[in-house]
Amino acid sequence: MTGPAITLSDLTVAYRGHPAVHHLSGEFAPGALHAVVGPNGAGKSTLLGALAGTIRGYQGRIERDASQRVAYLPQASELDRSFPVRVHELVAMGLWHRIGSFGAVRATDRQRVQDALQAVGLSGFDQRLLGELSAGQAQRVLFARVLLQDAAIILLDEPFNAIDSRTTADLLALLARWKHESRTVIAVLHDIEQVRAHFDQVLLLARERVAWGPTAQVLQAQHLFKARQMAEAWDEQAALCRAVA
Repeated sequence: MTGPAITLSDLTVAYRGHPAVHHLSGEFAPGALHAVVGPNGAGKSTLLGALAGTIRGYQGRIERDASQRVAYLPQASELDRSFPVRVHELVAMGLWHRIGSFGAVRATDRQRVQDALQAVGLSGFDQRLLGELSAGQAQRVLFARVLLQDAAIILLDEPFNAIDSRTTADLLALLARWKHESRTVIAVLHDIEQVRAHFDQVLLLARERVAWGPTAQVLQAQHLFKARQMAEAWDEQAALCRAVA
């Protein structure tokens, strides 16, 4: 893949009738680790939902190669850990694109589940109930499911929130593996130093684009200060504007 993984053209995404992401244009380069950062309420998760297709009420364009599979890992808070599902069942959902809703899980598929669990450090956890796991272990399970989706574009919404440092380090290593495999990763993150250390490109968002490009260029003090000012000045009751042609 030589062109952009995803191109945004004048993208405005609404939430309850008001713009959460405002006239955003730019490109996500293929095979790179991209971080989306910004103040609370900056529209980061809303943007990721639009990229994943779970939010459809938007203006403008989101363009990507339709043959490129997309995997989406939402915030951990959206996972109901009381649901009576076993680890191997949840991970096997990552095979949906191959076996469909009612396809049988074959021996080779079961081995792929075991391999994915081993890759995230959970060998032997396949029969555990999700509710028996710690927050870090549950997040590893979700990463194992993403592994089985074998997607070219991987979207992660706050993947390291409220998990221990060892789990974070192990999962960051998995992101490095995905980069080596030329997959495109787009992650919503809050830890700026973590972004500086591990990510190639950054979109700094405050409902509008503040800066977008190489990490060192974007995460400069003046850009971060501008993002805070823009977030504080935003009118929550503003009407959903429409771009002028």
